[in-house]
This record gives sequence, structure tokens and C-alpha cells, in this order.
Amino acid sequence: MDYLEIKGGHALSGKVRISGAKNAALPILSATLLAEGCFNLQEVPDLEDVKILLELLKELGIKVKKSANGQVELDSSKLESYEAPYDLVRKMRASVLVLGPLVARLGKARVSLPGGCAIGARPIDFHLKGLELMGAKLVIREGFVEAKASRLKGAHIYFDIPSVTGTENLMMAACLAKGKTVLENAAKEPEIVALGEMLINMGAKIQGLGTATIVIEGVKSLKPTTCKIIPDRIEAGTYIMAVGAAGGELIIENCIPDHLETVILKLKAAGLKIDVIDEDKIKVKKKGRLCSVDVKTQPYPGFPTDLQAQIMVLMATAGKLSVITETIFENRFMHVAELKRLGADIRVEGRSAIVKGVKHLNGAPVMATDLRASASLVLAGLGAKGTTIVQGLHHLDRGYEKMDEKLAQVGARIRRLQSDGV
Repeated sequence: MDYLEIKGGHALSGKVRISGAKNAALPILSATLLAEGCFNLQEVPDLEDVKILLELLKELGIKVKKSANGQVELDSSKLESYEAPYDLVRKMRASVLVLGPLVARLGKARVSLPGGCAIGARPIDFHLKGLELMGAKLVIREGFVEAKASRLKGAHIYFDIPSVTGTENLMMAACLAKGKTVLENAAKEPEIVALGEMLINMGAKIQGLGTATIVIEGVKSLKPTTCKIIPDRIEAGTYIMAVGAAGGELIIENCIPDHLETVILKLKAAGLKIDVIDEDKIKVKKKGRLCSVDVKTQPYPGFPTDLQAQIMVLMATAGKLSVITETIFENRFMHVAELKRLGADIRVEGRSAIVKGVKHLNGAPVMATDLRASASLVLAGLGAKGTTIVQGLHHLDRGYEKMDEKLAQVGARIRRLQSDGV
């Protein structure tokens, strides 16, 4: 297994280009199941989660051709299967996104239940209840969801809690349903808007993208299209915070500042100097010790749960006391124990972490427990005194494209090594 060796205390300087968004690429790839023909997707990130979904699409009968520049061509003319097997779904929960498109196009689907998740339960109840309201007959048998419908019908669906994948799955299914579907209390994330815009280009009739009420008027068929994946706002936020951890100055290229408005406001309050210098560029600079700020994760446009672990790293060496409250997932403080190994003073009380800033962190061996926790440990290593060893890189590789290489190019002392000597 690979690990990262990070020698902390080196300020960052230069430019970092943000990759396509994982959380936009996965539903957009799944949407290719809805129409027959050839799709051309650009800026597809080279990530483990994307590779798993592409393997699943191949299993279903889609022909996939990848280019080195992030371009992926998919031919969905012929689907040979309607089953998403356990061996692939268990590796990535977002594989459940093929459920809605398969039922909508083929009238049937057999998709393995995704099982548990390190950061919380994340049940797919919203997906199943929505499909039932649209007329699908569902049976859970031998660990699989089996769904059938001659043609889905429009329905009025209310989400008790905004669900990103639930909104995406049902929005895709509704595009080929008969009649009108209304999704109320829908998620508003930019990735959902990006999916909706692709579906519209395919011929779907959708209104209300980016709001809590999305209205879809079903059509008989959709056509293939070309789509460029939007930049990853979570990756961009992580590199902005890398400056907060390591010091220095970076220009973040190929990002959408509007998608980071809440994050930027919070980081400015903490003392980072952040300027939007172009429609797709952000300049970030650190001067002196950061101030402590309280953070509460919320659905978009609130502070994202996917940046909670990273901002905790900044608060670990900030001036005073901060309270970080996690409202989205019930078990997303597993990185706390690892940060404490580096010398952080953090106490967890229920869904809040009380962080008392220390003068500096100290390098130590740490283990990543999930995707965003792995990024937080890399950031902690950048700012710590001495050497930090980060293990569990399969988590990092799920959602960050060549993070070690990007950081090394802007002055970080970081390298990926084999674990034989650890």
C-alpha cells in the first residue's frame, strides 16, 4: 500500500488547477443510461470512484473509451444488463445512481443495496419511496433492490431532508416518466444543476434547478449530448485551506468562485486574504496566525460537510476556541483522533467538536478513515513541524486527482512511497 511522507513547514507558492468535480461526474455518467447513442464527456477526473462507475457502466453494456486529457466517450446504444452487482456497488455508494435511469429506460433494474458507510448510514429510502410514488414495484431480495415499471408516471415527491443523490436519481427517472413530477425540498447543490443542464441538453424539460422545487415534464425519449464536467468546489476549497495550513500564496485556477461563497466568507473571517481575480480564478494568501471561527455544516448553499475536516485543521492552530458542528452526517469526526495524534486539542461533544488552538502541530504517523478525513490529514501534515506519514490513501484517491503531485508542484515537501518501510 502507498503512503504519503510530508515534511511540514514549507509555504506554498504558485498555481493549482482544479479538476472536474467527482460529485458532478458520477450522476452525469449515470445519465448516459437514459438515451441511446454516443456521449462525449470532458474534464472527467481520473479518480477511483469514477473508475468504479465506468466499470459498472461497462457491466451494463455501455462501451467506454477514455482519453488522457480527461475526455470520455460512451456509447449507450445497447444495454446488455439491468443488474448492478454487489462487487461494484459495495466499493462506492453512488453506484445507486444507476437505479433511476435503468428503470426509466428499460422498465426494470436490479441494483445491489450499497450497505454501510464510514461517515454515517446514508440510507436510500428517499430513492425507493420516490420510485414507488412514480409507479415502480419494488422488492428487496437477497441484498438487491428489484424495481419494475412498464413506464414510470409523474408524481409529487417531498424530501423530509434534502438528499443530493436522491434528488439526482429521481430527477433522472422523471425525465422519461409520463406526466409531471415535482420534487419538493430538493437539494440545491451545483452538481445537481450541472446534471439538470445536461439532461436539458438531452431533451428533458426541467424547471427550478438550484431551488427547493424542481419540476420535470416527462418526455418519450432523450438524445445523447456533449458535456463538460464543472470544476470541483470541494477540491478548490481544500487547496484554499492548504494555504491556511502551510502558509504562502496560491492562485486557484479553473474554479467557480460563486460555488464557494459561504466557504470564502468563513475563511476571510478566519484571517485568510482571498480575492476573486477572474471568473475562474481565486488568489489566497496567509499572513500571520488565523483567528478562531465557529462552523456549522449545512446543505448547500451553507458550509459543506465535505470541508468540515479541512477547516478543523485550520482551527487546530488558530488563536482561540472554535466550535465545529456537524449536522449532515452522524459519524464524521473520525479524523479527530488522528489530529490529536498530531497534537491538536479537540474535544467532541455529540455533534460538535470544541477546538482549542495550539501553537503548532507535530508530525506523526496517521491513518485516513474516509475521503475528506484523508485530505484533512494531508493539510495537517503541511503545517506540522517535522514529518507526517499519511496512510490509507485509497480514500484520498477516491476524490482528489493527483493531490500529492499538485502540492509538490507548489512547494510542498510531499512524496508518495511504498509502505514496505513503514
